[in-house]
Amino acid sequence: MTRLRVRRGWSRTRGGSRTSDTAPRPYRGASKDPSFRRSLALFRAFLHEQDDPSACYELLARDSVDQVEAYDGPVAGRTVVDVGGGSGCFTEEFRRRGAQAYLFEPDMAELGPKPTDGAVIADGYLLPLYDGVADVTFSSNVLEHVADPQTFVSELVRVTRPGGLIYLSFTNWLSPWGGHEWAPWHYLGAERARARYRRRTGKAAKHTLGENLFAVHIGPTLRQVRARDDVRVVSARSRYWPFLAETVVKAPGIREVATWNLLLILRRCPR
Repeated sequence: MTRLRVRRGWSRTRGGSRTSDTAPRPYRGASKDPSFRRSLALFRAFLHEQDDPSACYELLARDSVDQVEAYDGPVAGRTVVDVGGGSGCFTEEFRRRGAQAYLFEPDMAELGPKPTDGAVIADGYLLPLYDGVADVTFSSNVLEHVADPQTFVSELVRVTRPGGLIYLSFTNWLSPWGGHEWAPWHYLGAERARARYRRRTGKAAKHTLGENLFAVHIGPTLRQVRARDDVRVVSARSRYWPFLAETVVKAPGIREVATWNLLLILRRCPR
């Protein structure tokens, strides 16, 4: 077994193989097209995110890896880098399907009491990896938590091999869930929403705008990604919508509210 190529000065994780630069055909066992049943199941799970996070994120992990396989074929035997994957639900689901998956998380607290085997504490702006080591680079709901999204995206691209896939999703600020635990009251202002959360729950909110949550918008993000010459946008779509998932993202203004969560599927361009 080969090793994931890690930059000198960082501990190595057990690792992975590389596949050819030729993208496989779409995997027939997973569908790109969402359904009402799927969207309803995810919505119900999100309603219980606070009281049953394991069930919520295990379902989301299965759904997310289904989406990766729909665009890039089975992940078995491939090297996957999960950036900001928290407790490791996504990493574990990739491993269950045979991928050689590695978790890189900047916040020790997010790993939980039993961190995923081989997890590495690392900043998403500067991953301890050589260029082009990943067949799939995966980032779920992290972009809204970084102060410099462009640098973060550049790092995801850097560690992805030419022809490899980048899965990037985030909750945009004007989404009904944009304020996270204090949504949808963020529409009335972040401080007012945080104060309401404290009054209602008796505890401080986890997120603070400008510290660990940032107002990231769909329009500017799409323009920045499309202006890059090192990736090709395969799909820009609502992650959870049951219909017209790509169409809603094409409507300026409306998309900032209606998309809820933007999913970008990117392909690293050949050198």
